[in-house]
Amino acid sequence: MKKRQGDAETERRGEGVSPDVSRREMVKLTAGAMVVPALPQAKRRATAKPAKFFTADELKMVDELGELIIPADDHSPGAREAKCADYIDARLAETWDEASKQQWREGLALVNRLSTEMHGQPFLKATSDQRIALLERIAHNEANPQTPEEKFFGTLKGHIAHAYYTSKIGIQQELQYKGNTYQREFSGVDVSKK
Repeated sequence: MKKRQGDAETERRGEGVSPDVSRREMVKLTAGAMVVPALPQAKRRATAKPAKFFTADELKMVDELGELIIPADDHSPGAREAKCADYIDARLAETWDEASKQQWREGLALVNRLSTEMHGQPFLKATSDQRIALLERIAHNEANPQTPEEKFFGTLKGHIAHAYYTSKIGIQQELQYKGNTYQREFSGVDVSKK
Protein backbone atom coordinates (compact mmCIF):
# COMPACT_ATOMS: atom_id res chain seq x y z
CA MET A 1 0.00 0.00 0.00
CA LYS A 2 1.27 3.43 -0.97
CA LYS A 3 1.93 5.84 1.83
CA ARG A 4 0.17 9.17 1.68
CA GLN A 5 1.77 12.51 2.38
CA GLY A 6 1.97 12.97 6.14
CA ASP A 7 1.89 9.27 7.07
CA ALA A 8 5.59 9.26 7.92
CA GLU A 9 5.03 12.23 10.21
CA THR A 10 2.14 10.45 11.93
CA GLU A 11 4.22 7.31 12.42
CA ARG A 12 7.15 9.33 13.74
CA ARG A 13 4.90 10.86 16.39
CA GLY A 14 3.69 7.39 17.33
CA GLU A 15 0.01 8.06 16.80
CA GLY A 16 -2.12 4.97 16.42
CA VAL A 17 -3.76 5.47 13.04
CA SER A 18 -5.07 2.47 11.17
CA PRO A 19 -3.03 1.88 8.01
CA ASP A 20 -6.25 1.18 6.09
CA VAL A 21 -7.89 4.55 6.75
CA SER A 22 -6.37 7.81 5.56
CA ARG A 23 -7.32 11.18 6.99
CA ARG A 24 -9.16 12.13 3.83
CA GLU A 25 -11.14 8.91 3.87
CA MET A 26 -11.97 9.50 7.50
CA VAL A 27 -13.35 12.96 6.76
CA LYS A 28 -15.15 11.75 3.67
CA LEU A 29 -16.77 8.69 5.24
CA THR A 30 -17.59 9.73 8.74
CA ALA A 31 -17.72 13.54 8.78
CA GLY A 32 -17.89 13.09 12.50
CA ALA A 33 -14.68 11.27 13.20
CA MET A 34 -11.70 12.88 14.79
CA VAL A 35 -9.18 14.22 12.37
CA VAL A 36 -5.56 13.40 12.96
CA PRO A 37 -3.76 15.57 10.47
CA ALA A 38 -0.03 15.66 9.97
CA LEU A 39 1.58 18.10 7.63
CA PRO A 40 5.32 18.42 7.65
CA GLN A 41 5.24 21.98 6.37
CA ALA A 42 2.13 23.93 5.50
CA LYS A 43 2.23 26.11 2.44
CA ARG A 44 1.35 29.75 2.78
CA ARG A 45 -1.75 31.11 1.14
CA ALA A 46 -0.72 32.22 -2.33
CA THR A 47 -3.80 34.12 -3.38
CA ALA A 48 -3.90 37.89 -3.32
CA LYS A 49 -7.68 37.92 -3.66
CA PRO A 50 -9.17 40.29 -1.05
CA ALA A 51 -11.49 38.83 1.55
CA LYS A 52 -15.18 39.70 1.38
CA PHE A 53 -16.14 38.94 4.98
CA PHE A 54 -13.03 37.82 6.85
CA THR A 55 -10.09 40.05 7.63
CA ALA A 56 -6.91 39.12 5.74
CA ASP A 57 -5.57 37.24 8.79
CA GLU A 58 -8.88 35.45 9.40
CA LEU A 59 -8.93 34.31 5.77
CA LYS A 60 -5.38 32.97 6.14
CA MET A 61 -6.40 31.15 9.31
CA VAL A 62 -9.40 29.49 7.65
CA ASP A 63 -7.20 28.58 4.69
CA GLU A 64 -4.56 27.01 6.95
CA LEU A 65 -7.08 25.22 9.18
CA GLY A 66 -8.79 23.86 6.05
CA GLU A 67 -5.52 22.54 4.67
CA LEU A 68 -4.82 20.83 8.00
CA ILE A 69 -8.24 19.14 7.91
CA ILE A 70 -8.09 18.13 4.22
CA PRO A 71 -4.41 18.17 3.18
CA ALA A 72 -3.10 17.61 -0.32
CA ASP A 73 -1.94 14.07 -0.97
CA ASP A 74 -0.77 12.00 -3.92
CA HIS A 75 -4.39 11.44 -5.01
CA SER A 76 -5.71 15.00 -5.14
CA PRO A 77 -5.09 18.56 -3.98
CA GLY A 78 -6.28 19.68 -0.55
CA ALA A 79 -8.64 22.34 0.78
CA ARG A 80 -6.23 25.17 -0.05
CA GLU A 81 -6.14 24.47 -3.76
CA ALA A 82 -9.91 23.87 -3.76
CA LYS A 83 -10.21 27.43 -2.38
CA CYS A 84 -12.40 26.35 0.52
CA ALA A 85 -11.56 29.47 2.55
CA ASP A 86 -12.59 31.74 -0.34
CA TYR A 87 -15.86 29.81 -0.71
CA ILE A 88 -16.67 30.13 3.01
CA ASP A 89 -15.70 33.80 2.93
CA ALA A 90 -18.02 34.48 0.00
CA ARG A 91 -20.94 32.59 1.59
CA LEU A 92 -20.54 34.47 4.87
CA ALA A 93 -20.31 37.81 3.02
CA GLU A 94 -23.69 37.25 1.39
CA THR A 95 -25.58 35.71 4.29
CA TRP A 96 -28.14 37.62 6.32
CA ASP A 97 -27.49 35.31 9.27
CA GLU A 98 -25.61 37.54 11.68
CA ALA A 99 -25.32 34.70 14.21
CA SER A 100 -23.21 32.66 11.74
CA LYS A 101 -20.96 35.61 11.07
CA GLN A 102 -20.52 36.19 14.79
CA GLN A 103 -19.83 32.49 15.37
CA TRP A 104 -16.97 32.56 12.85
CA ARG A 105 -15.47 35.76 14.25
CA GLU A 106 -15.60 34.44 17.81
CA GLY A 107 -14.40 30.98 16.79
CA LEU A 108 -11.32 32.26 15.00
CA ALA A 109 -10.54 34.62 17.88
CA LEU A 110 -10.87 31.64 20.21
CA VAL A 111 -8.40 29.65 18.10
CA ASN A 112 -5.92 32.53 18.38
CA ARG A 113 -6.41 32.80 22.16
CA LEU A 114 -5.98 29.06 22.55
CA SER A 115 -2.83 29.12 20.41
CA THR A 116 -1.41 31.90 22.58
CA GLU A 117 -2.33 29.95 25.72
CA MET A 118 -0.77 26.73 24.41
CA HIS A 119 2.25 28.06 22.50
CA GLY A 120 2.71 31.71 23.43
CA GLN A 121 1.84 33.01 19.95
CA PRO A 122 -1.16 33.45 17.64
CA PHE A 123 -2.15 30.60 15.34
CA LEU A 124 -0.55 31.98 12.17
CA LYS A 125 2.81 32.47 13.94
CA ALA A 126 2.78 28.99 15.47
CA THR A 127 4.87 26.20 13.98
CA SER A 128 3.30 23.43 11.93
CA ASP A 129 3.47 21.00 14.86
CA GLN A 130 1.92 23.58 17.19
CA ARG A 131 -0.95 24.16 14.76
CA ILE A 132 -1.59 20.45 14.55
CA ALA A 133 -1.52 20.15 18.35
CA LEU A 134 -4.11 22.92 18.59
CA LEU A 135 -6.33 21.29 15.98
CA GLU A 136 -6.12 17.94 17.78
CA ARG A 137 -7.09 19.65 21.02
CA ILE A 138 -10.22 21.31 19.61
CA ALA A 139 -11.14 18.12 17.70
CA HIS A 140 -10.68 15.89 20.75
CA ASN A 141 -14.37 15.76 21.74
CA GLU A 142 -15.76 15.93 18.26
CA ALA A 143 -18.54 13.42 18.88
CA ASN A 144 -19.74 15.29 21.96
CA PRO A 145 -18.36 18.85 21.92
CA GLN A 146 -18.61 20.68 25.22
CA THR A 147 -16.41 23.76 25.06
CA PRO A 148 -16.85 26.68 22.62
CA GLU A 149 -13.65 25.72 20.78
CA GLU A 150 -14.83 22.12 20.37
CA LYS A 151 -18.17 23.37 19.02
CA PHE A 152 -16.37 25.73 16.65
CA PHE A 153 -14.32 22.81 15.32
CA GLY A 154 -17.55 21.09 14.25
CA THR A 155 -18.62 24.22 12.37
CA LEU A 156 -15.20 24.65 10.82
CA LYS A 157 -14.86 21.04 9.71
CA GLY A 158 -18.42 20.88 8.37
CA HIS A 159 -17.93 24.01 6.25
CA ILE A 160 -14.51 22.89 4.99
CA ALA A 161 -15.86 19.44 4.03
CA HIS A 162 -18.88 20.99 2.29
CA ALA A 163 -16.73 23.51 0.41
CA TYR A 164 -14.23 20.82 -0.61
CA TYR A 165 -16.66 18.15 -1.74
CA THR A 166 -18.74 20.62 -3.75
CA SER A 167 -15.64 22.03 -5.50
CA LYS A 168 -14.41 20.77 -8.87
CA ILE A 169 -11.32 19.31 -7.16
CA GLY A 170 -13.39 17.52 -4.53
CA ILE A 171 -15.97 16.13 -6.94
CA GLN A 172 -13.85 15.27 -9.95
CA GLN A 173 -10.39 14.57 -8.55
CA GLU A 174 -11.07 13.27 -5.05
CA LEU A 175 -14.38 11.47 -5.62
CA GLN A 176 -13.65 10.84 -9.32
CA TYR A 177 -17.26 11.60 -10.21
CA LYS A 178 -17.69 11.56 -13.98
CA GLY A 179 -21.28 12.75 -14.10
CA ASN A 180 -24.19 10.94 -15.70
CA THR A 181 -22.94 8.52 -18.33
CA TYR A 182 -24.77 6.87 -21.20
CA GLN A 183 -25.21 3.09 -20.84
CA ARG A 184 -25.31 1.16 -24.11
CA GLU A 185 -27.23 -1.73 -22.62
CA PHE A 186 -29.39 -2.38 -19.59
CA SER A 187 -27.29 -3.90 -16.84
CA GLY A 188 -30.14 -4.94 -14.52
CA VAL A 189 -32.37 -8.04 -14.43
CA ASP A 190 -34.91 -8.41 -17.25
CA VAL A 191 -38.12 -9.05 -15.27
CA SER A 192 -40.16 -9.70 -18.45
CA LYS A 193 -38.46 -13.11 -18.80
CA LYS A 194 -39.51 -14.31 -15.35
